[in-house]
Amino acid sequence: MGMAISIPRYTVEDLERFPDDGNRYELLDGVLLVTPAPNPSHQIVATRLATPIISALVLDGIAHVVAPGAVVRVPNTQLQPDILVYPARFAPTVDWRKITEHWLAVEVLSRSSRVYDREFKRDAYFALGVREVWLVDRRDRYVEVCHEPGPGRMERKAIRWRVPASDLTLLIDLARVFDGV
Repeated sequence: MGMAISIPRYTVEDLERFPDDGNRYELLDGVLLVTPAPNPSHQIVATRLATPIISALVLDGIAHVVAPGAVVRVPNTQLQPDILVYPARFAPTVDWRKITEHWLAVEVLSRSSRVYDREFKRDAYFALGVREVWLVDRRDRYVEVCHEPGPGRMERKAIRWRVPASDLTLLIDLARVFDGV
């Protein structure tokens, strides 16, 4: 007779005690997910996406844009998108757990996180209340724009993002984002 395998379960409180060793530690329904630190091209793409969003939203006091951020549901889920956008009504000093509205989560896919980000994390963000998720594929040079669980719309030329609670629409040229990476 076979022996049952048990998977350790963790809480957000447990996660706070993990080492600061350069790895990204996340929880999805108590299951620990560990990914290595991102490489430079990953970070360059994330920065190139975040820059126009920051320019349009932060200076006018519309939203906070952080890279990375955290979407938390206590006791056992904490995900860290590469870019997170949430309303400026939340003070910069607020605990991640108290941010109850998230407009956009962006994941730049890596070899080590590609399946996890696409198959699990995307839909988990929606379950946590995130309004929109972008999955950025550096290798194939596109962004999958998702408004609900499941596959989204593939954008290869530009992303047009309508900012929630605003009349503002951003246009991000993907040729510039992927140039040279």
